[in-house]
Amino acid sequence: MLRKRSPKIILEGTRLTGKTDLAFALNEHPRIVGARKYRYHSPIISAEWNGLTRDPWGASLINFEPEYEDIVLETYRTWVRLFELYAYYSWIVDRFHISTQTSRWIYAGRRYDFAWLETRLARLGFRLVFCWREPASFELARKRRLQISSNPAQYDDLALFVREQEVIQEYVDQSLLPKLVVNLTDNNLSRAADEIADWMEATGGLTAPD
Repeated sequence: MLRKRSPKIILEGTRLTGKTDLAFALNEHPRIVGARKYRYHSPIISAEWNGLTRDPWGASLINFEPEYEDIVLETYRTWVRLFELYAYYSWIVDRFHISTQTSRWIYAGRRYDFAWLETRLARLGFRLVFCWREPASFELARKRRLQISSNPAQYDDLALFVREQEVIQEYVDQSLLPKLVVNLTDNNLSRAADEIADWMEATGGLTAPD
């Protein structure tokens, strides 16, 4: 019997690792979402959306102040409940709870336990992809980003990116989700997308669990 494709992929990594471009590539990859004869409105969501305040680069699920903690946690509960209700749909997520854990530990000294979230995500068949690059390559990645960025100041201190990547690695290692590390030092999105497709196929990640 034909089984519906419903891949569920969370891309994690610090800024300048190409996560968003990779998310778009995966969302159109025929081995991930199937061959399509026209563009389809399958969702890409992100914890990086700064929808908690009116500020142009205001609070998100990643960089919030303590007064938004209840809203952030409620938003995660809402997302995972939606995933459960739409269990047989494809979901590609560009940064999620591990980015929250990393940011709040580094910049606010707060530890968040998302075992409850990962347990529910694992039941749904979510997979975790850690987008990593060689630390020395962040300088070149910054030069590329500055050509298009509307907020260049956020890339001034590359040591922060290296530190974020190290902490993300720690949280990825602890994660309950099936995981894959993808090296994006060469900025080769096509190769990375194929690597993820290979892994998803080999591990049964393209369809919802029985």
